[in-house]
Amino acid sequence: MDINQKIIEFFLLTPPFLLALTFHELAHGYVAWRLGDPTAKDAGRLTMNPIKHIDPLGAIAFIIMKIGWAKPVPVNPAYFRNPHQGMLQVALAGPGANLLLAVVSAILFHPLNILSHSLSSQLLLGLLQPTVIMLGFSVWINIMLAVFNLLPIPPLDGSKVLMGFLPPDAARSYALMEPYGFILLLALFYMGIISKVIMPIIDFGTSLLLPR
Repeated sequence: MDINQKIIEFFLLTPPFLLALTFHELAHGYVAWRLGDPTAKDAGRLTMNPIKHIDPLGAIAFIIMKIGWAKPVPVNPAYFRNPHQGMLQVALAGPGANLLLAVVSAILFHPLNILSHSLSSQLLLGLLQPTVIMLGFSVWINIMLAVFNLLPIPPLDGSKVLMGFLPPDAARSYALMEPYGFILLLALFYMGIISKVIMPIIDFGTSLLLPR
């Protein structure tokens, strides 16, 4: 791939990536707010403005490795009537939002893709084709974010989902791993283990929504 193709790919990947990250974090904050926690709302994180959610390191990781993340939405489980179950619902909201966005993107992709092959107007085709490509990227990106975030490694959502099913004492013990989770993630990335685990799942999910 030459430099021009890389630049074009970057500009086609960026909008669906930012939308996916923003929707993911908004879902976390919204569910927490509905459960009684105003922390994310007070921090200005209940917004579709991607600038409020971008983590620079996560964005760089996406550009390099095609796997990225956003700044975690602040959540205070002390506001929840049942903190244990509340955190489980908040944790599931992000990946759930990405799966929903992947399905919506696929639903829009198919008719627009068919339409793009029947257009004779080069002007309309030039406008429609980038949209179709971005919708295809959106399916892959959102499945990637859902699967990656469900890994049971702190501070990813999957660790909080796991803690939601563990007895309270075991969950508290597991939470002690969180300060070391990022180092563990980097080590697993470096060894290629994360890619080997999640890429088959991502490819399978993408093939279900975008069959060739």
